[in-house]
Amino acid sequence: MALVGPTASGKSAVALALARRYPELELVSVDSMQVYRGMDIGTAKPTPAERAEVPHHLIDLVDPWQEFTVAEFQRAFQETLAAIEARGHRALLVGGTGLYLRAVVDRLAIPGRFPQVRAELEAEADTSRLHRRLAELDPPAAARMEPSNRRRVLRALEVTIGSDRPFSSYGPGLDTYPPSPYRLIGLRVPREELDERIATRYRQQLDAGFLEEVRGLATDPRGMSRTARQALGYKELLEHLEGHGTLEEALERAITRTRRFARRQLRWFRRDPRLVWIDASSGHNPVGELARLLGD
Repeated sequence: MALVGPTASGKSAVALALARRYPELELVSVDSMQVYRGMDIGTAKPTPAERAEVPHHLIDLVDPWQEFTVAEFQRAFQETLAAIEARGHRALLVGGTGLYLRAVVDRLAIPGRFPQVRAELEAEADTSRLHRRLAELDPPAAARMEPSNRRRVLRALEVTIGSDRPFSSYGPGLDTYPPSPYRLIGLRVPREELDERIATRYRQQLDAGFLEEVRGLATDPRGMSRTARQALGYKELLEHLEGHGTLEEALERAITRTRRFARRQLRWFRRDPRLVWIDASSGHNPVGELARLLGD
């Protein structure tokens, strides 16, 4: 089973409650930022006590100055899943990183990286021109994306040129939802409540030492990777520590960006017709309903 939903929807708490009820469950994080060591408070990682009580996997895989790819996550997941099943246990996937989830539940064919090709492509500022080039080299891939979506156009061109193989040949893409061996469950929380949860969690994280955590990362001479620096909350607190605005202004920027991110997560997950949604708003306890599904 995979338990997904937007940030602050309560996935980790619900998953932990289920694992306490079913000792054969081991929790597998599907979170692109919890893979970084030392980024604990801001990514809402399970506490050391929780991790000692219930097995958690795919947390603390790399250091913040290292890059980490979807393909690397996919390989780590496959090794972890094999070990869990060899113990006679079951994996409960938990997280909100949609691409990571699709990579493992649908076993996506992940193309390689071609940094030199990418650098040459990024020198072209006109995204529509890049899209026209993609349309010449790989018409099916170009037809599946908006000409203005620079990130997707760049990636498709990078792969097509770098691998000498059309990007579209790597699979049907993210717009296709094949049958999956996983039962996909989404936690649903009303927008207003989710917005409040996000704000409350940030203030709790600051009280728990989030700013000090970011200061430690900022002073490490090895720095942080481009991906790690963009993590929700970390980006804004790093800017504050670099002299760009007050702490309260950084907090407000983080809250705003995280709320927008939560909207994007919901749009991503709602496109997947395989997902079954469960009410996780205040006053509703989804654990019982999930327990019934696990028992099916």
